[in-house]
Amino acid sequence: MGFVDLLKERAKKSIKTIVLPETEDMRTLEATDKILKEGVAKIILIGNEEEINKKAAEGGFDISGATIVDPETSDKTQAYIDKFVELRAKKGMTPEKAKEILHTQYPYYGVMMVKMGDADGMVSGACHSTADTLRPCLQILKTKPGTKLVSAFFLMVVPNCDMGANGTFIFADAGLEQNPDPEKLANIAISSADSFKLLVEKEPVVAMLSHSTKGSAKHADVDKVVEAVKIAQANAPEGVMVDGELQLDAAIVPSVGASKAPGSPVAGKANVLVFPDLDAGNIGYKLVQRLAKAEAYGPMCQGIAKPVNDLSRGCSAKDIVGVIAITAVQAQMND
Repeated sequence: MGFVDLLKERAKKSIKTIVLPETEDMRTLEATDKILKEGVAKIILIGNEEEINKKAAEGGFDISGATIVDPETSDKTQAYIDKFVELRAKKGMTPEKAKEILHTQYPYYGVMMVKMGDADGMVSGACHSTADTLRPCLQILKTKPGTKLVSAFFLMVVPNCDMGANGTFIFADAGLEQNPDPEKLANIAISSADSFKLLVEKEPVVAMLSHSTKGSAKHADVDKVVEAVKIAQANAPEGVMVDGELQLDAAIVPSVGASKAPGSPVAGKANVLVFPDLDAGNIGYKLVQRLAKAEAYGPMCQGIAKPVNDLSRGCSAKDIVGVIAITAVQAQMND
C-alpha cells in the first residue's frame, strides 16, 4: 500500500469535512468525485450550485455526495460577515467590505467556514497564489498556540528509494518563508519534525542543509544555518534529532554522511530536510519531483490554528486528492 493510501485509511477512521473553494477548476471536481467514491472525507464546494453541477456533468464527474454552499444564498453568510468584521475591525473592516470579500473571494469564505466550525479544514491553491490562499488563514485563523511562525512544507514520496523513510521526506520551507533568519529557520525545523511524526508516523531525523558540511566552507549563509542548528537543538522536543550544517549528500547518503560528518546522529539518515531559504527549497522539491518522478504534496501549511493547505498551480486532480487526505489527518488532531 502506497503512502497516500495509508493516509486515506487513517482519514477514514474519523471522517472530516474539507471545504474546496476553487469550484471553477475541473481538477477540483475530479478530486471531489474520487474522494467521495473512496469515502476519505466529506466535501463542501463553494459556488453556484447550478454552475458547479453543469461543470461536473461536462467532465463526467459524480459530485452528488458533496454539499454545495452558495455565499449568495446561504443562511450562514451573514454570521460569517459579522464574525469577519469583528475579527478585522481594528484593520478597518466594514460590513460592506466584508460582504464583498466573502461573496467574491471564495478562499475567504472557506476559511470562515473553518473558523466557525462548519468545516474541519480547507484545500485551495490550484487557481490561487500561495499568498491568496494563506492571507485569509493568517487574518482569520491565526497561528496555533505555542507556535511562533507559519511555514510551509512539501511531503515528498520518492519511488524506488531507500533513503529517508523508505523514500518519504519532508522538504521545508519550500513554499512560504523567503529568507528565514536563524530563529525562524529553527522554528521551521521543529514544526517540520512535528509534521513528519504526525503524517509519516516515524521518528523525524532533521538535517539543516547548506552548501557546507561542518565548517567545510566559510560564509555568512553558513553561519546562519549553524546558529539555527543551535537554536533548534536547544528547543526541539526531547528525542528529536537535529543536526547541521550538512550538505544534501551528507544528510541522506549513509556513506557520505559517515565520511563528511562522522559522529553526527543525523548525517546519512535524514528524512526531514530544512533548506536555508525559499529559493533552495522550491528548486529542490521541483528537481526531485520532475527528475526523480516523486509525488510532491503541498505546500502544506504548519503553524496555523486549523488545517488549511495550499496546492501548486501545476497540480493534478490526484495531487488534490492526496492533499485532502493529508488535511483530513491533520484535522483529526483537533478532535
